[in-house]
Amino acid sequence: MKTIDVEYAIIGAGTAGLGAYSKIRRETDSLVMIQDGPYGTTCARVGCMPSKLLITAADYAHHIDTSEFFGVKSKGTVDGSKVLERLRRERDQRFVGRNLQYIDKIPAHHKIEGRARFIGPGHLLVGEDVEVKAKKIILACGSRPEVSEVFEPVMSRVLTSDTIFEITDLPRSVAVIGLGVIALELGQALHRLGVDTTLYGRSGRIGGLTNPDLQQETLKILSNQLEIYPSGTLEKTWEDDGAWIQYKQSNGETVTKVFDRVLVATGRVSNVDRLDLKAAGVGSVEYGDVSFDPKTLSYPGHPIFIAGDATDILPVWHEAFDEGRIVADNALNYPNTVDAKRRTPLMIYFTDPQMAIVGKTYRELQNQEIIVGDLPFDSPRHVVWNKVDGRIQVYLEASTGKILGAELLGYQAEHLAHILALAITHQMTAEQVLEMPIYHPSAEELLRDVLENAQRKR
Repeated sequence: MKTIDVEYAIIGAGTAGLGAYSKIRRETDSLVMIQDGPYGTTCARVGCMPSKLLITAADYAHHIDTSEFFGVKSKGTVDGSKVLERLRRERDQRFVGRNLQYIDKIPAHHKIEGRARFIGPGHLLVGEDVEVKAKKIILACGSRPEVSEVFEPVMSRVLTSDTIFEITDLPRSVAVIGLGVIALELGQALHRLGVDTTLYGRSGRIGGLTNPDLQQETLKILSNQLEIYPSGTLEKTWEDDGAWIQYKQSNGETVTKVFDRVLVATGRVSNVDRLDLKAAGVGSVEYGDVSFDPKTLSYPGHPIFIAGDATDILPVWHEAFDEGRIVADNALNYPNTVDAKRRTPLMIYFTDPQMAIVGKTYRELQNQEIIVGDLPFDSPRHVVWNKVDGRIQVYLEASTGKILGAELLGYQAEHLAHILALAITHQMTAEQVLEMPIYHPSAEELLRDVLENAQRKR
């Protein structure tokens, strides 16, 4: 049995783990980073980048399908194997490849490969033959797709966000389970690439927008493109020349269909459950439904910290990297931990139309005096694009006119969302943003119009 004594141990070499490593490495050589499975972040290998490669291919197919509206008659054929071949090539050579180049530069004595678990306070077992003793430990172990037992009979046909990009050709049909960001992005992309796609929800909620009117509009718009059952229960599955799904809608009607494949996208579960935290002396739930302090990302009373997807707080790339840096600072200064300083919240769904949430949500502002600027997504530029579906809402503090948050559903929403994030970060009022130049015609005119709409309500 090999034993390693260090000041810091980082479990996980993903975005959060690398963020923590880069900061701690500047201060000391007494650290190790433990990786279970292949290197390459969730974003690069199975998340942000491969999904956007698939979505981009789907967008091109959709442009061909809809080009006649603009007087351009065209026909196209989707070669599923080539779509996926190109996706994996770009992912592996460009995005994962860059990550691996960085990993290769990390000194060998800082890297251990294998699954870690606690066998005592400050004491880890990696695999079955390496013990690591560390004074401070960072849990950046990521997450994995959650798959319900109801899919056991059809597991040979089940895909998740971790496996879908490894298939060699597109299926004829797919059931997408879930109506969150992964389900909607991939489900719409597969549909546009010619896959017969059906989406199944549970609660009736779709996407992440919190305003009830925007929720209804999201469902209406996407239902015009996709077959969606938003509310109900998946009762059972079975295999018979395909994956059969029996789904009971909330209205009591039962839908039974067969599919080539089933994409389960109902969420991810933290890998912390594999670490045996009880052996580390960490108690049970203390802060709501988590056992760590979400403000400091630490387990109070223990030199243990957590970051990235493992927390399930803000599972997006820039937040994961930030959290890695935050826990590194708190580990370096332990026991003098400080509350995490967060950026303005920003979440984007790369569907068509896109969804975006910036700053505080409508739901979070329900107990505050706010003014709501609310307009359809129909700027002159959007009319030119023939992309007028959706709405934009901006939330102002009633007393000051300061922009507090926004929810967007519309084409090119990602760009307006970034401008709003910048304005919120600098605590700007609607009046101050309206002093900025807006070019005509541009999508940004919609931002000007909705802020003027809010100003008139003050």
